[in-house]
Amino acid sequence: MRTETQPRIHAKSEEIVPLILVRVMFGLVGLILVIVSIASFSGREPASQPPAGQVIAERAVFLSGDASGAARVLDQHGTVLASFPADKGGFVAGIERVIARERAKSGTDPNAPVLLQLREGNRLSLNDPVTGWSAELMGFGASNTRTFARLLGQP
Repeated sequence: MRTETQPRIHAKSEEIVPLILVRVMFGLVGLILVIVSIASFSGREPASQPPAGQVIAERAVFLSGDASGAARVLDQHGTVLASFPADKGGFVAGIERVIARERAKSGTDPNAPVLLQLREGNRLSLNDPVTGWSAELMGFGASNTRTFARLLGQP
């Protein structure tokens, strides 16, 4: 039987993180978890959200898509605004799946329109008035935002 008097760490002592720093790190993570939990459970409103801004242009659209990536966008009269093949409509079909999932979770009408809105500051967003879900489209890249911007600009 062999007894070891040296630890089995094969790193140099100057490369090891001091134990006090590890404890401080976990303490900060725990403190942040407590602060976020208190803010969440108390119902405090988020303070860092930018104001929504005035709606400059708005259009109600109906989205339909399938798993292949093909998608269609209709206006409120049933006119086809855009039809995307499987290799071009992935983003629109993905947005449609997100909205369908949110509506299924809340048990609301799956065939209601969504609102495509252009706000001050050139901010384009998609809002579902049925579930309250919304997405700022600028966060998904210029080409994806441009796809929806074209839909808003059509007569």
